[in-house]
Amino acid sequence: MKSLHIHSAFLIYGLFMLLSVELFSTENSTQTDTLNDEMAKIPAGSYVPLYTTNKTPRKVATFLLDKLPVTNRQYLAFVKQHPRWQKSKVSKLFADKSYLKNWDSDLSPGKNVRLDGPVTNVSWFAARAFAKFHNKRLPTVDEWEYVARANESLTDATKDEKYTQVILNWYAAKAPKTLPSATTFKPNVYGIYAMHGLIWEWNDDFNNAMVTGESRGDSGLERNLFCAGGAVSSTDVRNYAAFMRFAFRSSLKGSYTTSSLGFRCARDIEKSTTQ
Repeated sequence: MKSLHIHSAFLIYGLFMLLSVELFSTENSTQTDTLNDEMAKIPAGSYVPLYTTNKTPRKVATFLLDKLPVTNRQYLAFVKQHPRWQKSKVSKLFADKSYLKNWDSDLSPGKNVRLDGPVTNVSWFAARAFAKFHNKRLPTVDEWEYVARANESLTDATKDEKYTQVILNWYAAKAPKTLPSATTFKPNVYGIYAMHGLIWEWNDDFNNAMVTGESRGDSGLERNLFCAGGAVSSTDVRNYAAFMRFAFRSSLKGSYTTSSLGFRCARDIEKSTTQ
């Protein structure tokens, strides 16, 4: 009888510990998911793009931006509801053969993919579909570059050598097999995580990256990017990090996917206040 009581006590203890772990895991998951859904309000302002014909500041209106890049967990929930964007079912018109290449299957990201890590190997078309489903959109190049200038203490840290060096170090480093959560990075002054150092990100107007607002037919800008004298037309010849981003964007097409390319979403203030 005594042995039976001891066995029962251990059984109850074991159930209690299992329930505690489950509750703890659920609580942490809820906290992470809450942060994933959070957006930061980015105040209006202006900045001078890397390439422009007259160095006129580009105005950026107030908007909302996801604090984190879209995660594998979020994207998994999306493809469950929209099977047409699943790995084996996506149209070749909207995504190349590397689409979700790092996932094991349609509904299983796999052991080498963290659910709280940023989703990659997604096309521009897929990213836009995800954003539209959530009543959001992709940020424009101007919006992204405007926010990406910030570090932990400055809204414009582009003249800070440490800021630039961090970005260049990431460009030169070998990508990890498993991407970590963006929360392992410190947020910038706007509360935005991992604008640099984790992944490249899609922009809504990525294909206009080398076109000025004043003249969309100014193909000379794109030619300059790839010639030895390209830096001459740059507004900041020291900003090689931004130069690399513009070069990368100009090489993309909407169906392209790569292991280091993901996205985060934006939203207009007007739309957010009417919901």
